[in-house]
This record gives sequence, C-alpha cells and structure tokens, in this order.
Amino acid sequence: MSIAQQRRSSKTRKRLRRTHYKLDLPGMMVCPNCGEMKLAHVVCKACGYYDGKLVRELKVKDNDEEKGTEEKTDKKAKKAKKTKNNPKD
Repeated sequence: MSIAQQRRSSKTRKRLRRTHYKLDLPGMMVCPNCGEMKLAHVVCKACGYYDGKLVRELKVKDNDEEKGTEEKTDKKAKKAKKTKNNPKD
C-alpha cells in the first residue's frame, strides 16, 4: 500500500516551498571582439569569435545581391497581380 498524507498542505506552505523553483538569468557577457552581448562559453552570434579565435565564418550579404533578389520578387509580384486581374477562361 502507498503512504497517504495525514493533512492537506496549506496554500502558504506550498507556496513557500515553491519559491525556490524559479528560472535563473543566463550568464551574459560582453564579446571582447565586437562588444555585443553574448552567452558565456558560447560562440558570438554577431562576429563568430570564441576565446579570441575565429570559430565560425558568417555569411555577408552584398548590396548587389540584395537588389537582385528584390527585383526578382517585385517582378513576381507584378506578374501575380496581372494574372489576378486578367484571368484566362
């Protein structure tokens, strides 16, 4: 048989017990390379450095490539509008 509780725990006693079950703030620090806030013991998301060494190369978008993709999306949007306005029956 299992053990049954003798008395009901009061709300106060229950809440006092649960005060210690809380989330802690993550260990944040300033990246020595770029100055952004980052998690401790983790590679910086902004620059890709860890412990003063380049660990991960970050992709850099060129302005020319961004303009090209914007033009393509604009053309597709215009084409979609034309087909909505003039449906072929």
